[in-house]
Amino acid sequence: MKTLWQNCHAATMAQGVYSIIEDAAIVTQGEHIHWIGPRAQLPTGDYPTVHDLQGAWVTPGLIDCHTHTVFGGNRSGEFEQRLQGVSYAEIAAAGGGIASTVRATRAASEDELFASAARRLKSLMRDGVTTVEIKSGYGLDLANERKMLRVIRRLGAELPVSVRSTCLAAHALPPEYAERADDYIEHICTEMLPALAAEGLVDAVDAFCEYLAFSPAQVERVFVTAQRLELPVKLHAEQLSSLHGSSLAARYQALSADHLEFMTEDDAKAMAQSGTVAVLLPGAFYFLRETQLPPMDALRKHGVKIAVASDLNPGTSPALSLRLMLNMACTCLRLTPEEALAGATIHAAQALGMAQTHGSLEAGKVADFVAWHIDRPADLAYWLGGELEKRVVRHGVEID
Repeated sequence: MKTLWQNCHAATMAQGVYSIIEDAAIVTQGEHIHWIGPRAQLPTGDYPTVHDLQGAWVTPGLIDCHTHTVFGGNRSGEFEQRLQGVSYAEIAAAGGGIASTVRATRAASEDELFASAARRLKSLMRDGVTTVEIKSGYGLDLANERKMLRVIRRLGAELPVSVRSTCLAAHALPPEYAERADDYIEHICTEMLPALAAEGLVDAVDAFCEYLAFSPAQVERVFVTAQRLELPVKLHAEQLSSLHGSSLAARYQALSADHLEFMTEDDAKAMAQSGTVAVLLPGAFYFLRETQLPPMDALRKHGVKIAVASDLNPGTSPALSLRLMLNMACTCLRLTPEEALAGATIHAAQALGMAQTHGSLEAGKVADFVAWHIDRPADLAYWLGGELEKRVVRHGVEID
């Protein structure tokens, strides 16, 4: 049965640009887009259900391709401490930082983690997000990484949003492996990843390549294991220093390298050649008061696809609005509104390995879209906060 959505304008985001269709019509059939184009060219046929979108602008459903939505505890107290002059090192030495989130996550039950994560995820969904990636990485042992990944799968099963699950066991060194990073990487590679992959809990594998986390050589061992398990890889790279993790990611045809404030032009060239997406995380850039901009000119010059994500996490980006991240990407990182919207749609889909089915309004793709009551597409990156009037369609069905 076909459904007609009309009286709208469409920013299809095909090829990463607005690709505007004035006075558009969209025909959906089941979960997919059957046809899209100018209403004057609408194929004749029987459309039992017709929706009047009242002049709205339709975009693909937003895709948040980098989040840490599942975690225990709260670190707003540390935020307050930092504003009062306490350093991150002092907070960490007192048992704060990521260690506090690990303790809280390990102590929480699956139901408790699900309930808190669902509240955060619903905030993203109210902003037009129809697809999200969620990472583990606050469990840091097999039982608790499994617990987090089970919660991630449950979120996708129980909420009307598509959820991709990424194993980030190589996020930080757990306390029981203090001063034994190589041993922990060995544990990830020989026990954790094989077990979690066999249980169907993992869609991709991520790691944190940084001087305060894991070295390129250690990350490469994780990538080799992921490759053997036929899992795609992603990487937190070049956030605080230049270790050329993004070039390492490119060598392994990573879906994305994320953060990238300290990447070089050679890294950009490597990513362009491999098709690895650059995921920018303006929330963390803003929250940490970073001043080192990612090399935007190099990314554009070499044609690297640029995505934008919330990096929702308790320590460095407690961001509950992907639309706010679009504004920050423009104001802080110098993207245009068109680039920012592409970064939260078609390029975000590519960063998740989903570009064949998601991220743009094209026949054959999944019918995930948002009808926004705005004046022009740039409004999505223009308005700060609030909830824009809209209708959200996922898999061809309107959701609340």
